[in-house]
Parts: sequence; C-alpha cells; structure tokens
Amino acid sequence: MPTYFIAGTDTHIGKTTIACALLAKAQQHGLSTLGIKPIASGCEMTDDGLCNSDALALQAQSSIKVPYQEINPVTLAEPLSPHIAAQRANKRLTINQLVGYTRATLSHRPQFAVVEGAGGWRVPISDRELLSALPKELKLPVVLVVGMRLGCLNHAILTAEAIAKDGLRLAGWVANCIDPEMAALEENIQTLKRILPAPCLGVVPFQTTAHIHVAEFVNLPDETINK
Repeated sequence: MPTYFIAGTDTHIGKTTIACALLAKAQQHGLSTLGIKPIASGCEMTDDGLCNSDALALQAQSSIKVPYQEINPVTLAEPLSPHIAAQRANKRLTINQLVGYTRATLSHRPQFAVVEGAGGWRVPISDRELLSALPKELKLPVVLVVGMRLGCLNHAILTAEAIAKDGLRLAGWVANCIDPEMAALEENIQTLKRILPAPCLGVVPFQTTAHIHVAEFVNLPDETINK
C-alpha cells in the first residue's frame, strides 16, 4: 500500500491542502485512502475534545472512516513548535510513540495513504528528537510541498538534502503558489525542476478562495498509479 510522508519547506505553506489533493486524486483512480497527522499543535476544544483543523480536513477527505483519535493521536492546544507546545501541556513525546500510533492507523490497510508532518523537516518534538525521525523509522518516501515565495529555493534544496541524508527517497514535490506577488515565479519553478532530484507533481496556483479544486493541479507519484 503506497504511503507517503508529506513534508513542507516551512509551516503554513499548504501541506494539508496538497495532502488532501493527493487523497482526492487517489480516489479518482479507485483507491481507498487514509490521511494521518500523527501530531498537531494549534488544536481547539470541541465537544469531542481537542481537534486540529488540518487533521479534520484529512479525516474528511479519507475514504476509510476511522475515529479522529486515529487520524490525530497527539493533540496540542497551543500553535507552537511541538516540543514547546508539549512542554506547556506537560506531555512527553517520543518518536516511538508516534511510530506506534501511525502503524496502528495504517493497519486499516488503505490502498493509498499520506502521513502529514508538522512544520518543516527538522521540527523538534522534544529536547532530544526531531519529527524527521518518524518517516525515517517508517521508511516512507517523501512528497515535499514547496511554498513558492522569496527564499523557497534555499529552503527546498536544503530540505531535499536533509531527506537524502536521512536515507529517504524524495518521490516528488509540489510547487504551491502562496505569494500572489512573487517575482520571477516561473523562473523559480524551473530552477527547482533542474535542481531537485525528483519530479514536479504539480504547480498549484494562488488560491483566492478555499474552493479551488487543487487535485486538478496535482499528480500522484508514478509508482502509485503503476502498482
């Protein structure tokens, strides 16, 4: 069952948007789907407890319906780096915990799954561990969401290098146009196409509304369709 880790060049660059688009695209190919966000900070109290809007979006887009707690097992109230939000909530986080939670949710055996990260590649979850250890332990190929804005070339190239250093494969990347006034947008995209060691899976235009059909602009990694 193809499972991809969705990473980003930074926070607030559209990981969830692209993750949901990939789930929708997989459903168009007749695949059962499941989106997971093992850890989320910036959660709000609801009748069902703490919930995160990104995790709720993944749950809504998944064709396999599981309880929210399986989609997002670690919820942190404050919108901070996970290690700080966890400290303030008196929670102790470990990669072993997140690996166990993720494997348990994947036991539903979707034909296509995404595991969404938090923030950028090297975000800490504690004083000793980084979230990048999660896809490393699970041996997941990575789809990188590049938020197209000034500075994205450096962020994207460094992230790709870190992914390779961790022994993981970059399966593809998506250019998400988050700055409508970015200068030399096309030139930046072409530069990334030349430098990043993986195919571009799509270019998502700047969204003036939340109703754009992002899946129209995103392709699945080739190995997903060929399986």
